[in-house]
Amino acid sequence: MPQTIATTSRPAYQAYQILHIGFIAAPALAGLDKFTHFLTNWDQYLAPSVEQLLPVSGHTFMLFAGLVEMAAAALVAVRPRIGAYVVVAWLLGIIFNLLLIPGYFDVALRDFGLALGALALARLSEEFAEPRESL
Repeated sequence: MPQTIATTSRPAYQAYQILHIGFIAAPALAGLDKFTHFLTNWDQYLAPSVEQLLPVSGHTFMLFAGLVEMAAAALVAVRPRIGAYVVVAWLLGIIFNLLLIPGYFDVALRDFGLALGALALARLSEEFAEPRESL
């Protein structure tokens, strides 16, 4: 018990907890919103040049993206060491897509910040995630 108290009071562990919860909630909510469009019309964030390459409509692809985001959130919840790297890769793909759309560079920059946060979660998971996760 004293070890747990010492760990939970560490700023690094608290940062891990904040990032862990955040990278469960944010992708889950964004993924769910791909179906409801409550926050925004997500279809506008798909580059037309990318949409032309797809075998499905842009809207259908964004619904699939929502499922991927919700799955990534679930993976972060149960296996943060792996899930955080999945989120980093997903965000890098989103950034690449956004750089193809004039006027969305600010959103790409924001997502780069999120990718850095997910990378920090992955690194902190090496120390603070449950040992049963070992690969």
